[in-house]
Amino acid sequence: MTEARLRRLSLADLERLVELERCQPRHGSRSQLEAVLQDTDCCVLGAEVEAQLVGHAVVARLPFEAELQAMLVAPTMRRRGLAAALLEAVIEQSRSWGSERLLLEVRAGNEAAIQLYRRAGFSEDGRRRGYYPPLYEVADASREDAILMSRLP
Repeated sequence: MTEARLRRLSLADLERLVELERCQPRHGSRSQLEAVLQDTDCCVLGAEVEAQLVGHAVVARLPFEAELQAMLVAPTMRRRGLAAALLEAVIEQSRSWGSERLLLEVRAGNEAAIQLYRRAGFSEDGRRRGYYPPLYEVADASREDAILMSRLP
């Protein structure tokens, strides 16, 4: 595993967060990221390696539950344990809020993420058929299912 420093991000990290988001085909806008950093019911956790922001996770506090809304590790830093470390920090955050469950949804085709979540104790609760638009603009691309998962914190 790559040694990373995990910490809660703030508005001071906005530009680095925007830059990290740009490494994926469908990314959050600057205004969306700024809003989530300012939302008192959200926690944006960052993973830094050698002072570079290489991953983040967004978890939201709901009335009785918490929801992992987004998680990203830079493509060059994947397969080093960073997503697992971020996920553990998300689980800890949901515990500190006193959440009854931690929820998430994931693209059905994202096998690496699904395996990560299963290893962390998440189980499938259901599916949203045709929920996600295609990642890339391709003429015959179809929409992708969302798998709904949860675990006790």
